[in-house]
Amino acid sequence: MKMLLFYIGLLGWLCVCCVQGEDPYRNFNWVVTYGQISPLGLPQRGILINGLFPGPTIECETNDNVIINVVNKLDEPFLITWNGVQQRKTSWQDGVLGTNCPIPPNSQWTYHMQVKDQIGTFSYFASIGMHRAVGGFGGFNIQARPVIFVPYLKPAAEFTLLVSDWWKSDHKTLRQRLDSGKALPKPDGLLINGSPRATSFTGQAGQRYLFRVSNMALMTSINFRIQGHTMTLVEVEGAHTLHESYESLDLHVGQSVSFLVTLHSPAKDYFIVASTRFTKPVLTATGILHYAGSTAKASLPLPIAPTYQVHWSMKQARTIRWNLTANAARPNPQGSFHYGTIPITRTVIFANSKTTIGGKLRYAVNKVSHINPATPLKLADYFNIPGVFKLNSIQPTPRAGPTVLAPSVIGFTLHDFVEIVFQNNENSIQSWHLDGHDFWSVGFGGGQWNSTLRKRFYNMNDATTRYTVQVYPKSWSAILVALDNKGMWNLRSANWPRQYLGQQLYARVWNDEKSLFTEYDIPQNALRCGKAK
Repeated sequence: MKMLLFYIGLLGWLCVCCVQGEDPYRNFNWVVTYGQISPLGLPQRGILINGLFPGPTIECETNDNVIINVVNKLDEPFLITWNGVQQRKTSWQDGVLGTNCPIPPNSQWTYHMQVKDQIGTFSYFASIGMHRAVGGFGGFNIQARPVIFVPYLKPAAEFTLLVSDWWKSDHKTLRQRLDSGKALPKPDGLLINGSPRATSFTGQAGQRYLFRVSNMALMTSINFRIQGHTMTLVEVEGAHTLHESYESLDLHVGQSVSFLVTLHSPAKDYFIVASTRFTKPVLTATGILHYAGSTAKASLPLPIAPTYQVHWSMKQARTIRWNLTANAARPNPQGSFHYGTIPITRTVIFANSKTTIGGKLRYAVNKVSHINPATPLKLADYFNIPGVFKLNSIQPTPRAGPTVLAPSVIGFTLHDFVEIVFQNNENSIQSWHLDGHDFWSVGFGGGQWNSTLRKRFYNMNDATTRYTVQVYPKSWSAILVALDNKGMWNLRSANWPRQYLGQQLYARVWNDEKSLFTEYDIPQNALRCGKAK
């Protein structure tokens, strides 16, 4: 009898452990519709999620399972991509045209993702055509688990700020302009959380607050600042940083940061300011930081910021450093991963370019201007469907000759440790994003990159990890990335018109072992399209 009771107790204990051992689920149901919005005072058609513009902010915790059912009520196909969420072992959930069939009108599809071993400030946005130019975007914040030490004092509250450039034109008008071979006009305005000047945040004097700021613009770098307050940088795109203080900070397209701000100034309202960088004219959006109980309004002038000084921006970017002693999503310090001592297995150089093909504007990488086939690359690869793409259709270094239109795919071996150099020979600033991974932004400089610059310019000790990196005009940027996430991953210009017109490619990270330890099977609910029907 005692043995029976022992085994019953043991079974009960195991059941409790199993239940407690499963990571929590967070379920969302999103209905995507058109709706009238007036960000710049002119009524226009926007894309709403559950009636909201911008869309709802996702709040979750490291390792949570995030289940999002998307109901598409638009008149055309729709997808959402999750900017910076790594989708470990499942590029099936990435939400771009190289991995997913779009959700048809009047239908729905459910994303199943786990925010495995990640913390920090992320975002999401509509990834087809120019949908994101009129909405369909929002914040995605991942909190650390309670058992993980966070290297700053707990804030009284958190505020999510999404800065976006904006056009008064409909998304279909903007897309048709690009399809006709013309560049987009300059944006008509700049917004903070969907408004050029109406966003407000309230705090108590003497308290500290965490500001999560993302540049959701299609094509515009910004400078961010708060009148009368310094901002202490604590996190960049999922990595804890050294606590440097800034009067203002540049954020390039697709980038996200977190600041701690202490309300130490006299009680009144203060302007929160975002303004465009490297543009003429300079566009500005403002919000309000309101001290609770105060009645004094914010007063001019707005805090000043640089407008075109590229060297200023480059010098500031070098001050952002990894916090080597801080934990990230796991208990071990970030600095326990000594990236600077890992042998580089391969170096690739990607050069962006602007060209015309058939009299129409196109952008390219190493002379290949990417086009999306009707069959997603991931589906074609999984089912061995011929005639969809050619592996290594893009060369690992810039080449001479004419630009070609083709699905652009380069192959890597799983667990390669790769040096990627982005060479920008154009006069405009570039911004590059890699899905499925983060990387160390180890160096940047002017002119043409060559291997001798590693010793002079590379930070091989405390460069921060991130998922988006800027490349200044007539300059280069270098990253190191551990390709440890098997799948088909989009490497793209975060400048959306350039991405749309071909400045992107896919990295096939692969080995021949079929194992759930390296990649999950195709989801049962995977949509089929093109030759995969």
